Amino acid sequence: MEIAADPPDTGEADGTGESEQPASAEVLATVVAAESVLSKRFGARIRLAEPEDLGGSERSIVLRVKVAASPFSLPRTLAVKRYVRPTGAGPRDNWVREAVSYQLFTALAAEDRMCPELFAHDSGTSLLVMEDLGRAPTLAEKLHGDDARVAEGALLSWARSLGKLHASTAGREADFDALLRRLSPPRSKDPLTVDGPVAIAALPLLLQTEYGVDTPEEARAAAAQTLALLDTARHRAFSPSDSCPDNNLITNRGVRFLDFEGGCVRNMMFDAAYLTVPFPSCWCAYALPPGMTDAMLAAWRAEVRVMWPDLDDDAVLLPRLLDAQLFWVWLTTWQFLTVPDVDQLGSGGAVARPHQADVLVARWSGLAAAARRARSVPGAAAVGAHAEAVVTALTARFGERSLPLYPAFD
Repeated sequence: MEIAADPPDTGEADGTGESEQPASAEVLATVVAAESVLSKRFGARIRLAEPEDLGGSERSIVLRVKVAASPFSLPRTLAVKRYVRPTGAGPRDNWVREAVSYQLFTALAAEDRMCPELFAHDSGTSLLVMEDLGRAPTLAEKLHGDDARVAEGALLSWARSLGKLHASTAGREADFDALLRRLSPPRSKDPLTVDGPVAIAALPLLLQTEYGVDTPEEARAAAAQTLALLDTARHRAFSPSDSCPDNNLITNRGVRFLDFEGGCVRNMMFDAAYLTVPFPSCWCAYALPPGMTDAMLAAWRAEVRVMWPDLDDDAVLLPRLLDAQLFWVWLTTWQFLTVPDVDQLGSGGAVARPHQADVLVARWSGLAAAARRARSVPGAAAVGAHAEAVVTALTARFGERSLPLYPAFD
């Protein structure tokens, strides 16, 4: 689900895992660390009990814990996340981004808080103590269910919530940066700035070497132009960075976003492309039924137009969406061709996932179709022709491919 090769977190405070085994030493150490952090935060002894493993990953432990004793009015249960991988720039940067992201939202009014509230954090133990959102289902569970209407409603709710998240964080980049400085900023504020330029520069040679596809200069120039989205000062808002279906809870208070290891402020078109690709950083993504993408985009647009009226104009929005789509397709294809173990690209969650070749063909086919619709945009014709050539080459290599619909729509 993430754009990095590491397996993602799959159960952050979502109640999908249940621990029936005795608590491990790492779990007990996490509980002790959480008690210490909370006691320092509130100035009195707080005791936690009954840790329940919520999944985590090789990078982190994620628990639900019961507040057994506290002189303060705290929730009955809390969620605790602790990074446990050996010290290094990657895990440290992930913790900083996540801690700052939750701090940013916790400072907002409750109605604008689109994620769990942060109660305490500690850089020494790389620990976060957050609101427990209970056993609400994820968007992934809705999409892998058997009710198309429920799945459709969940997607539209998620799209609206994504737009609300963007609108509520418009103009807050200075606040985000100030919080970063307090915790030692990561080497790259936006994770896309690390692999994105590398992928855009390297993909043409990889396509030639692997599939015999030439990339015309006009298509290369269009891809290079997408990097401008990384630096543009327009349309910037908070991005969860990894808004894949299993990182979104469908609660009775609306959608709540989880997993901010890549959280940052960036051009929100990279998130808007999740509506049109869909879920471009996720290798667990299936196809959506006809018309669903347009409905999701309309729901998102209804929220963001309040802050960015210019996005009501297709002449403004659609070329930027095409740039973001092009960026994601090139980036994820580069991933596919460079990650040593391609299975690492799959979701770490429990849901089934399609074959990566099905995902690739669908993304390049979708890019060709989007370029045809945007034929008046400079370079779109070359982008479309190149995408069609890549589809032909992929089909020659893997055979006829068809990305199946999410099970709820099948």
